[in-house]
Amino acid sequence: MTRKNVLVFRELPDDQMARLRAAHEVTVANPKRADQRKAFDAALPTAHGLIGASYSIDETVLARAPRLEAVSSISVGVDNYDLPALRQRGIVLTHTPGVLTETTADTLFALLIASSRRIVELANHVRDGQWTHNIDESLFGWDVHGKTVGILGFGRIGQAVARRAALGFGMPVLYHHRREVECPGLEGHVKAVSMEALLAESDFIVLALPLTEETRGLMNASRFAAMKRGAILINGSRGAVVDEEALLAALDHGHLRAAGLDVFAVEPLPQASPLRRHPRVTALPHIGSATHETRYAMAVLATDNLLQELAGERSECRVP
Repeated sequence: MTRKNVLVFRELPDDQMARLRAAHEVTVANPKRADQRKAFDAALPTAHGLIGASYSIDETVLARAPRLEAVSSISVGVDNYDLPALRQRGIVLTHTPGVLTETTADTLFALLIASSRRIVELANHVRDGQWTHNIDESLFGWDVHGKTVGILGFGRIGQAVARRAALGFGMPVLYHHRREVECPGLEGHVKAVSMEALLAESDFIVLALPLTEETRGLMNASRFAAMKRGAILINGSRGAVVDEEALLAALDHGHLRAAGLDVFAVEPLPQASPLRRHPRVTALPHIGSATHETRYAMAVLATDNLLQELAGERSECRVP
C-alpha cells in the first residue's frame, strides 16, 4: 500500500499513533497550541488524511490542503466541519458514533440526578464547613423517580437516557423526534409527542440533539416559557442549541427550577459568564464522553476509520 501523509491535529494514544506510523508518514501538530500552529500549517499542503477533534476544519483550512482525501473526527458531533465544502471537494468525513453512547448517557443522567437532588451544591455545603446542624427544607432537593422526562433528540444517546429513566427509575418518557422510533425493550415505556406536549408535560427536559441550523437556538425564551413550571433542563448536546440569556432569565424568574449543563455556546466557559456560579446551575466542563475507556475506544475507531479510507476501503462511520 502506498504510504501517505497523515496530519494528527489532536493527540492520540501511543498505540494508535504506532498503527498510523506503520502505514503512513505522520505529523503531529495541534493548531490550538501556539507552539504547534506553524507545524500544522506547514503540513496541510501535503496531507492526505487528517485525524483529530475540537478544531474547526472550514473552507479556509481545506483550501490549504489540496491533496486531502479523508478527515477522521474523534467525535460523534460534526459541527466543527464545513460539510458543504468537504462534499464539494470530495473529501470523506468520518466520526465515532456508538462507542460513546452509554458513557454520554451516564453523564446526562448524572446531571439530571445532581440537578434535582442538589448534589454538587450540598457537597460544597459540607466541604465549606457549613454543615453544622441537620439541614432544613431550604436545602431539600426533589425526587427523580417517577417523574416525567422529555427527550429532544431520540437517537442512540437519547434512547440510552430513556432506558435509564424508564427501566431504572420508573419514569414515564416522552420524546420528540423527526419520526417515531422503534425502541426494543422500551415498548410501553416511551411515547412520541409533539414539541408542545413535551415542553408542557415534562419535569425534566434532556437535550440530545446534534447542532444544525434547525436546532441552533432551539431552546429560546418562548420554549422556556412553554415548559412546565419548576422543570429542569439538562443539556449534553451542544451549547448553541440553548439561548443562554433566555435560560438565565427563566432561572432567575423562577420558572425553571434548575439546569444541568455539560456544554456551552463558548468553551471553556468564560470567567465572566453568569452560568459559572449561578446557584441553580450544575455546570460540567464538557465531559460527556470523558472516561479513560471511552476516549480510548473513540481513538481506536477514529484510527480504524482513517486507515480504511486511505487504503481505499469504505468506513462504516462515514458522515453522509
